[in-house]
This record gives sequence, structure tokens and C-alpha cells, in this order.
Amino acid sequence: MNATALVPSVFDLSTTSRRVLAVALGAAFVAALAQVALPLPFTPVPVTLQTLGVLLVGAALGRSLGAQALGLYLAAGAAGLPVFAGGGAGPGWLAGPTGGYLLGFVAAAWLLGALVERFAADRRPPAAFLAMLAASAAIYAFGLAGLAAWLALGGKAVSLGGLLALGFWPFALGDLLKAALAAALLPAAWKLAVGTRRM
Repeated sequence: MNATALVPSVFDLSTTSRRVLAVALGAAFVAALAQVALPLPFTPVPVTLQTLGVLLVGAALGRSLGAQALGLYLAAGAAGLPVFAGGGAGPGWLAGPTGGYLLGFVAAAWLLGALVERFAADRRPPAAFLAMLAASAAIYAFGLAGLAAWLALGGKAVSLGGLLALGFWPFALGDLLKAALAAALLPAAWKLAVGTRRM
């Protein structure tokens, strides 16, 4: 089965300028949600809404444009634009405790877009929720690996249990809720888009 992501289904993205605009808007959307950040005293990784943005952008744009949007987001932040959590910026963010999670955003957007394009995983809430969980797992895989490396480089190697306590358990429930919200929003958006003329 082959399917098309939401945004390319509704809007004509046949020109380079429109694709660039879609990528830029996707990056800006994630950057806006990243400003909703809650630092936690027991972990160097803050709670943010940017992962919700990653899920929505990856599913709505598809694997190629979604991954490009998140790549642009990382490039903008590394270049000094205050787009990371709480207005953070600079290359140090990619080398710090959250660097793995940030890199995982690109992989998650690509994976989620691929699931959408292959299985139309964004059309029904149950399938969308499973796809969101898969993308979230990709973020955690990169994030925990990066956090472990950062801790080891600082001479603070921890056990797997300690790593999960710092980089997984504080965020698991919130990410489940974000996955559920994204899984509800995408099918609802598709219902609104049915019959919409391409612009």
C-alpha cells in the first residue's frame, strides 16, 4: 500500500519553493513548541512540547520533507538561533545531554513519515498511536545513547537503571499523552481535509 502524507495531499508541493516553505514552516512549528519547556531538578533533560511537534511534522509532511524540516530545525539551533528548549541555541546543545534526543528527532520524523506513506498510519487513531509510539521509541534510542555518552565523557557513567531514571522514566507518561494527542489530531485533520481542493 502506498499513501500520501496530509500536507502533500492538501497542498500542491510540486515546486521547489513550496517544498522549501513546507520544510521551513515545519521547523518553525517545532521551534515554537520547544519554547514550552519545564526544567526538572533531577535530570539534565527538560520536559518540552517539541516532541509533539516532531510527531505532527513527521506525519503531516512525510518522511523526506519531515526529516528535512527537523534537519533544518537542528541546523538553525546549531547556528545560533534560539529554537531549542527554552530558547537554547548553539552547537553545544547537540553535544550536550539533550543532543541524542535532538538527533533522534530527524530519525523519528523519517520513520513516522515512512509509516504514513507505506501504511497510511495517520488515518485511524489506533494505527496512528502505534506509529507515534514507534517514532517516540526512535527518539529515546538516540536520546539515551547520547545521554549515556555525555555522562561517560564527564566521568559519570551510570547503570542502565540509572540512565532510564534520568532520560526515560521522567518523560514516559508525558510522551504517551503526546503520542495519544497526535494520534487523535492527525485522523481528525484528515477528515477535515477530505474533499479539500489542492492549493
